[in-house]
Amino acid sequence: MPITIETDRLILREIEDYDLQGVFELYSQPEVHMYLGEELVKSMKEAESIIDYIRNQYKQNGIGRWAVIEKETNDFIGWSGLKIEDEVREEMDYYDLGYRFKKEYWGKGIATETALVSLKFGFQEMNLTNIYAGAHVDNIGSNKVLKKVGLKFIEKFEYESMPHNWYGITKQEWQEKNDM
Repeated sequence: MPITIETDRLILREIEDYDLQGVFELYSQPEVHMYLGEELVKSMKEAESIIDYIRNQYKQNGIGRWAVIEKETNDFIGWSGLKIEDEVREEMDYYDLGYRFKKEYWGKGIATETALVSLKFGFQEMNLTNIYAGAHVDNIGSNKVLKKVGLKFIEKFEYESMPHNWYGITKQEWQEKNDM
């Protein structure tokens, strides 16, 4: 069953084929990819492949990144949420908290807002015991968000020859932080 979550100003829902233009815009902004080591998307066909990849996560794992829609404008502004990650840390598969937004939406608290509802969904609806995240050590904004929403620094690690910080939070830590 498709998931839809609403906050005061945002809608989080499954990414759909009609999000193509928004996905293309997101993946073609150089600033968005500064710490990701990914090539910029140069065609709609490449953006279609990204949508197919994310939609396949829903089918295979029951969860994947969600489109983030600004209620006021109905604009696709990026994605956020959980997914099963099996590439970044070769020693383990885990539920990864992630987010990516168009540059013009940075600094508005959207990453924090969507990360908080993603954690709530993961711990309350999916009954997960742990959620993890990684961020390039120089990505100040992403590191701040992960700490702000309650993830704890665990260690530094290398991914694609770049230094990253590794964070995690347990369900118990999340419950204590949220007075559950």
